[in-house]
Amino acid sequence: MVNQITDGAITHLGISFVFGAVVTALIYTMGHISKAHFNPAVTLAFWTSGFFPRKRVLPYIFAQSLGAVLASTTLLLSLGRVGNLGATLPLNGNAPQSFFLETVLTFILMLVIFGSGLDRRAPLGFAGIAIGLTVGLEAAFMGPITGASMNPVRSFGPALVGGIWEAQWVYWSAPIMGAQLAVLAYRVLSNNFSDIK
Repeated sequence: MVNQITDGAITHLGISFVFGAVVTALIYTMGHISKAHFNPAVTLAFWTSGFFPRKRVLPYIFAQSLGAVLASTTLLLSLGRVGNLGATLPLNGNAPQSFFLETVLTFILMLVIFGSGLDRRAPLGFAGIAIGLTVGLEAAFMGPITGASMNPVRSFGPALVGGIWEAQWVYWSAPIMGAQLAVLAYRVLSNNFSDIK
């Protein structure tokens, strides 16, 4: 939104850097409080992989959704109705392409989350940097095509507040599918999170 208001002063790479930097900052700021759950696809993957209790899944997804709506409302009130409120939209309306790419993006992101943040063998303290860099990198190379959401509520907030519902199904189903595929892949790659005997 700010990039549009300032006639491109931030640039696409700047936007990507901001995406990654915000995620990094939030992980280090809130990780010890909420386990850095900002994404329903990640929360569901934590649950199916045994790292998160089922009874907390729906309350967390509700809180994530509410936070996204409040953030989008804040942007609308402070900046106005510009840049589609940051809504994620498929390039040229190509929803199947965005579905595939969002699945791949979230798969990669979830592998990084497992490998850097949940696996007890990972070096301590670097998960936020690894995850934030992944978000920034993925936003840099796929943002122009899919919006690089990787997070259902990151797309839901602007859609609800801005009334832009195009391909919303993509931004819920693809990240959830990508994260679940990463659960299966990381179990195999990590010997189910345990040392090889």
